[in-house]
Amino acid sequence: MYKPLSFFIGLRYIRAKRRNHFISFISISSTIGIALGITVLITVLSVLNGFNDHIKNRIFSMAIQLSMSMESNVLPDWQAVAAKADTNSQIAASAPYITSQSMMTANGQVAGAMVFGVVPELEAKVSELGDKMVMGRLSDLRPQSFGLILGTELASDLGVVPGDKVLLISPVASMTPFGIIPRSKRFTVTGIFDAGSGFGFNDKFAYINLDDAKVFYNMGDTVSGLRFKLKDLYQAPQVVRELSNTFPPNYIFADWTTLYGSFFEGLALQKTMMAVILFFIIAVAIFNLVSSLVMTVNDKASDIAILRTLGATPRQIMAIFMVQGSAIGLGGMLLGLIGGIVLATHVTPLYLFIKDVFHLQLLSSGVFYVDYLPSKLMAGDVIFICIVAVIMSFLANLYPAWRASRTHPVEALRYE
Repeated sequence: MYKPLSFFIGLRYIRAKRRNHFISFISISSTIGIALGITVLITVLSVLNGFNDHIKNRIFSMAIQLSMSMESNVLPDWQAVAAKADTNSQIAASAPYITSQSMMTANGQVAGAMVFGVVPELEAKVSELGDKMVMGRLSDLRPQSFGLILGTELASDLGVVPGDKVLLISPVASMTPFGIIPRSKRFTVTGIFDAGSGFGFNDKFAYINLDDAKVFYNMGDTVSGLRFKLKDLYQAPQVVRELSNTFPPNYIFADWTTLYGSFFEGLALQKTMMAVILFFIIAVAIFNLVSSLVMTVNDKASDIAILRTLGATPRQIMAIFMVQGSAIGLGGMLLGLIGGIVLATHVTPLYLFIKDVFHLQLLSSGVFYVDYLPSKLMAGDVIFICIVAVIMSFLANLYPAWRASRTHPVEALRYE
C-alpha cells in the first residue's frame, strides 16, 4: 500500500525506539500533559455548566421572568391587558398577581414576608410553585378560604404547620373611631413549599388567593401587575422593548436581567476565566512538545542529512516532523477527550461516593446553592476545546519542523 514519504517516516519516528530515552520520556509526558489538561478543562467547564443550569432552574422556577405594572402599582382590567400582551410570540403564559410586604405573627413569633396574591390555575402556568409543595397543594388556595402557603424556613420561623393560624398584618391601614389601625386578618396555613436555599424564596415568600388579596389589601377589582413566562429567557430584553412600543408610556416593564442579570454575568465571567486559566495548563504541555521535537530534530540530524542527500526536499523534511508532532498532539487530544467525557459524566456519582465513604461535606447549599457537584456536558464546549488544542499543537510544531528543514547535510554529517 502506497504511503506518502513524509507521513510514513513521521509515524515511523513515533513508533521507533529512540537511542535517547529522555526524548521519548518528554514526548510521553507531553502527550499525558495535553490529555490531562483537556480532561480537567472539559470536566471543570461541565461542572460550571451544571452549576449555571441548576441555579437558573432554581431561580426561574419561582422568580418572575417578566412583569408588567403601572406607575401607581395598580393595574385595572388586567384580563384585557393580558390578552393584548399575549399576542407577543415570545410569551408562553401570563398570570395576574397582587404583591405587598406584610408582617406575620404566630406562636409569639414575628416575621416579614413578601405576600403574593395569585390565581392557582394561572400561577401553575408561569411558575413551578405547585411542584415545590412539600405539604398541601397549590389548588388549596380557594377564594374566600383565606388560605396561606409559606416557604419551609418561614414556616419554621413562625412554628406553624398546615392547619395552624397566622395573623397577617397589612401595611394598608383602616380608619376607625380609635384612629388609624393596620389591617389584619387570620389566615389558615394550607401548604408549605420548598424552593431550595440561597435565594430567599423559602424564608421571604408567601402566597394567598388573588380574591382574598383583593379584599385584604383593599384592591377592589384591580391587581398589582402581570407576570409572564417566556419561551426563551434570553429574549426578555427584546420582549420588553416590543411591549413598551405596544402599550402607553405609563406601563412599566421589568425582566429578570434587572435583578439577576449581573449574577449570571458573573457566572459567565467565572467560566471564561476558568477556561483561560486551564488552557494555560494545555499550553505548558504543548511547550514540552516543542522541547521534545527540538531535541528529536537534533537527535535525527544525521537521518535528515541522509534523506536530503537522497533527494528529500526541505518541505518533505518539514512535513515529517509536522506529522510526528501533530500525531503526538492529536493522541493527547483524543485521550483527553475520552477522559474528559467519562469524568464529566460521572463526576456527580464520584463526588457522592467520596462524600459517603470519607464522610466529607465539601459543598454547602447555603454557600454554593447546592450540596453536590452538578455536571452538564455541552457539545459546543467539547468541540471548541478539541479544536483549540489541535490548533495549538499544530502551531507548536512549526518551529521544530522549520528548523529540521534548514538542516545542512554537510554540517550534519561532518562528525559522523
